[in-house]
Amino acid sequence: MSDTTHLLIPGAASASEGCQQAQQGLALPHLDRLLARLSPHPAQSDDGEETSFIPPHERALARALGLPAEDGRIPWAAWHRHQQGLSTNGEAWAFVTPCQWQVSTDHVTLRDPEQLGLHESASRALLAIVAPWFAEDGITLHYDQPTRWLASGPLFADLATASLERVLLRDVRAWMPDAKQARTLHRLHSEMQMLLYTHAFNDERTARGLPVVNSFWVHGAGALPLPVPAPSAAPHMPTPLRDAALREDWRAWAQAWAALDAGPVADLLRQAEAGAPVTLTLCGERNARAFHSAPRSLAQRFQSFFRPLRATDLLHKL
Repeated sequence: MSDTTHLLIPGAASASEGCQQAQQGLALPHLDRLLARLSPHPAQSDDGEETSFIPPHERALARALGLPAEDGRIPWAAWHRHQQGLSTNGEAWAFVTPCQWQVSTDHVTLRDPEQLGLHESASRALLAIVAPWFAEDGITLHYDQPTRWLASGPLFADLATASLERVLLRDVRAWMPDAKQARTLHRLHSEMQMLLYTHAFNDERTARGLPVVNSFWVHGAGALPLPVPAPSAAPHMPTPLRDAALREDWRAWAQAWAALDAGPVADLLRQAEAGAPVTLTLCGERNARAFHSAPRSLAQRFQSFFRPLRATDLLHKL
């Protein structure tokens, strides 16, 4: 297990106009000082697109844990089961999140599942309703959390799926798995919408003023590599920036950055100044940039003194 302290920050930047405006008044003195001490870490950095199935922080976390980081194929569900001390039986697993698709003339928007008010008893009742339909296609469902089930089956062995974060509050059609590869999954989506549209489960929810559940989202699919990566310390990954970015609340995002700079970033700076090994990974919507404690050449030290990398300049590259 590594003794390096790794701070991984998701939602560090966005290309949206609101975020760009919020960055203009952003002062991050501790991050500036930390970047001046660290060296680029290309092995933990990568480039992607806003259309990639997996956001940069998930790819960075997968690399840190020794998991495959191929776009759409990080086996998060199988890893979760393994971390619980349960066998994956060598099978492919996936997360299945019950959710609501809000259909309009030109959009099919996935609403935040956390706003459904779906508690454990209701989630288990819903799972019992839909499980036989999944079983007909060789998919076994298991309860995990109110808004997240586990699923196992051969369908998930090589299925590229988009992270729930990528599709949250967006049009799902741009993020659906490949139609040819996931024909079964597309059919199940249609069947579940028809089944739940007039089901007593949703009638009861409507009567109580709760949102209906009319669909599901599959993510984190795949099988664990063999041998399974040895347990390692996961990076510290604070989520206030990511949460504010998902809501597009850029005022809260700027406030979260100030708090992170004064808290976890300042703590990491103190460790670096004390000579402890540290790693910092900053993730936007497209790219991840990592930095770590490493010997620097004379040219690198010269550049960091006369042309230091500023946090605000780096954020524009994420």
